[in-house]
Amino acid sequence: MTATQLATDTAQRCQVMGIINVTPDSFSDGGRFLDVDAAVRRGHELVRDGADILDVGGESTRPGAQRASEAEELARVVPVVEGLVRSGFPVSVDTMRASVARQAVAAGAVIVNDVSGGLADPEMLPFLAEADVTCVLMHWRAHSTRMDDFCYYDSVVDDVCTELRGRVEAALRAGVRAERIVLDPGLGFAKNATQSWELLASLARLRDLGFPILVGASRKRFLAEAASYGRRSPDVPADRDEASDAVAAIAAAEGAWGVRVHAVSGAAAASRVAARLRTSAVATGLVGARTGER
Repeated sequence: MTATQLATDTAQRCQVMGIINVTPDSFSDGGRFLDVDAAVRRGHELVRDGADILDVGGESTRPGAQRASEAEELARVVPVVEGLVRSGFPVSVDTMRASVARQAVAAGAVIVNDVSGGLADPEMLPFLAEADVTCVLMHWRAHSTRMDDFCYYDSVVDDVCTELRGRVEAALRAGVRAERIVLDPGLGFAKNATQSWELLASLARLRDLGFPILVGASRKRFLAEAASYGRRSPDVPADRDEASDAVAAIAAAEGAWGVRVHAVSGAAAASRVAARLRTSAVATGLVGARTGER
């Protein structure tokens, strides 16, 4: 299944990827879905709320997080993938390890979401070429324990684009098919708040790389300033959901392939509104049906 085939309607609506963290230490919901049955129930809830894809991860990548062992990650992830696939849901596995990706794909996962873009495990890109599944390659510079030491750029947009091109070239050399590749700018990963906002404001530049773009902003710390109003606390990740929904709306309107979110209903509405507006714009001649250009 390619990134294009994963779209669920003729407008190629922005895909909503619902997050299932099977971890004890994720920044937003660590420990809530460690139990397999709880994680599978959460998947059902997310699909009922409008998720198109369920992204299962067994290793936290919050700032400062220590890596889980390979055995721990496998034990957390594979049974959940199996349960969700049995329920008939499209499943993505969020992992930096080729061994975990291999077992998740064998269990039925159709996407491998590697936040390291293939840098953390030299076996990942060869596996992705062999498995021939959709893969998300994120911009990444270091593991969570050190990533905040790498927030230095001449121009964050130019540098991220250059480094993502490098990951694409590495993937293609390894045999990954171009139509299988989705790119993620890695908001919050080795980026401070200002840099994350700059990337978010530059989605058109990222799309010019020629690959579908996944935007993962949900509940991240750079949204705190936008979440600080009314009774919302910028320090509580769930209080950033409205800001996350706003980002999803912007991303969908800007033509992102997908958004990765914890609470999916707002993003699902944003995706459908953006698709309906684009359909109407094409019908009235405001944009081209194929290019989306004015």
